[in-house]
Amino acid sequence: MKLDRYDRRILELLQQNGRLTNLELAEHIGLSPSPCLRRVRALERSGIISGYRALLDAHRLGLSLVALVYISMDRHTPERFANFDARIRALPEVLECLLITGQQADYQLKVAVRDMPAYEQLLLHKITRIEGVTGVHSSFVLRRVVDKTALPLDD
Repeated sequence: MKLDRYDRRILELLQQNGRLTNLELAEHIGLSPSPCLRRVRALERSGIISGYRALLDAHRLGLSLVALVYISMDRHTPERFANFDARIRALPEVLECLLITGQQADYQLKVAVRDMPAYEQLLLHKITRIEGVTGVHSSFVLRRVVDKTALPLDD
């Protein structure tokens, strides 16, 4: 889908505030509500807008420990990766799981838990019990320097 300036502006505004009404959105971008709604629906149908979510404050929910976890696997087979992917998707503490290259690890996880005992429980009783996991290295987040969800929308 080719994006014009109206589409890009819609995407920028919705990334900032997904609760904007169609009328508010139309006013911000300088279109009438009907064409604005058609554009939003087209962006949704194309998959560029993949969904709408509420962003929660982890600290206020008591999830004060965020860790980056690097996982090494014993074999690089589709079956081994598929099993790991399925098991890791089932863990609510895992916020992000990336299959990576260029490191000693195969996966990078971002996890959020209450505290160090909760992290120990996750690591020792769930992650390291997944078949094929041979190495785990953890780094703990001290402070978020950049924490955004908005994607860049260059022309």
